[in-house]
Amino acid sequence: MQRISNRDNIERKNMEKAKILFVAQEITPYLKESPMGTIGRYLPQGIQEKGREIRTFMPRYGSINERRNQLHEVIRLSGMNLIIDDTDHPLIIKVASIQQARMQIYFIDNEDYFQRKYTLHDKNNKFFSDNDERVIFFSRGVLETVKKLGWGPDVVHCHGWMTSLVPIYIKKAYCDNPLFSDTKVIYSIYDDDFEELMHKDFAAKIKLEGITSKDLKHYKTPNYVSIIKAAIDFSDGVIIGSPKINPELVSYLKETDKPYLEYQTMERYVDAYNDFYEEIIVNDPVTVD
Repeated sequence: MQRISNRDNIERKNMEKAKILFVAQEITPYLKESPMGTIGRYLPQGIQEKGREIRTFMPRYGSINERRNQLHEVIRLSGMNLIIDDTDHPLIIKVASIQQARMQIYFIDNEDYFQRKYTLHDKNNKFFSDNDERVIFFSRGVLETVKKLGWGPDVVHCHGWMTSLVPIYIKKAYCDNPLFSDTKVIYSIYDDDFEELMHKDFAAKIKLEGITSKDLKHYKTPNYVSIIKAAIDFSDGVIIGSPKINPELVSYLKETDKPYLEYQTMERYVDAYNDFYEEIIVNDPVTVD
């Protein structure tokens, strides 16, 4: 029989108490059902049921019916302004509960970026020209709200390209904050490719204190593949969230030698992800020069 040392017991106990922050591009039932949205809905519940403490964030797209979904503003968390491209943008935080799962969803809102009828494309299926700033606002909004909550996550798990700046911000811009200094970042890659380019000044808009020009190398050509490569670089582990993802990203991921988890079926993914969290928690964190 395998002996379990006191140290193993301590590590196991600490992992049971781990705080997991989920940052999601989509969550069912707030948007039309999708594989990513289903994971966004049921993964946090499954992890919570394993004894973890969780928080979950998504954008407050204008297509979300606030009355039907019972969203309400959290005044104590709202009121901050985020400066993007020399312009102030008020941060509004809303929350809703999924009663059967006994969990809350925090929504990042702003009148300029999210109070429109469509999510990532307009009614003519044209990519929103300000999607670059929406990504920045959402990612920074999540981290600033977590700071206000005073809730330091052990793991941040990001889903979808709308969350792709969270890794660089945690590892470079927020790394000196005690809430994030030991945080591990996991990025899930999905089949959510887009063909358009982000704004040509995307890299300049991203930059905060602690982020160097070298850190922004991928954003010089701000297409889908490049921004996901950057997310991989600044993550401690990667999960393949769809049966098929962009093959260039598969090759890049394997070249990095980072821990990664292959695609998991819907019947197994909660257990597999939970095991992967434990593996990442006990590994040394990623440092990017």
